[in-house]
Amino acid sequence: MLNERLTHFAPELHIPNGTFEIDFYTRWGAVEHFCFRNDDGSIHVAELDFDGAIFHIHETMRGIDSLEPKSAKGVTTIIGLFVPDVRHVMEKAISAGATLINPTTDHDYGYRQGMFRDPFGHYWQIQKKI
Repeated sequence: MLNERLTHFAPELHIPNGTFEIDFYTRWGAVEHFCFRNDDGSIHVAELDFDGAIFHIHETMRGIDSLEPKSAKGVTTIIGLFVPDVRHVMEKAISAGATLINPTTDHDYGYRQGMFRDPFGHYWQIQKKI
């Protein structure tokens, strides 16, 4: 459970307007806290977490030039997620529908890392210090 007294990041990942399903994240192992939907049933905003690491999924918003990766035609950010077992988290993400970008590798700079792209185009770097 997240300690609310600690400073922490909670990234907001944008998805195309009119998206109805974000089940990739729960198949991958995220816990959904809430999901507010628009009148047509599409997702407005959802809050999820991985072992207390909270993040939000939000439809693209007008007026602030927010783009999801597919509309931006590229990577808008890379989310670094520190976990105890990089290989397990990577395997679970790939089996849930992610696309492998970089396989799990131990690097000379002291990190074990793997990277994937989720179905909405967001890049996740799964990592731990070794």
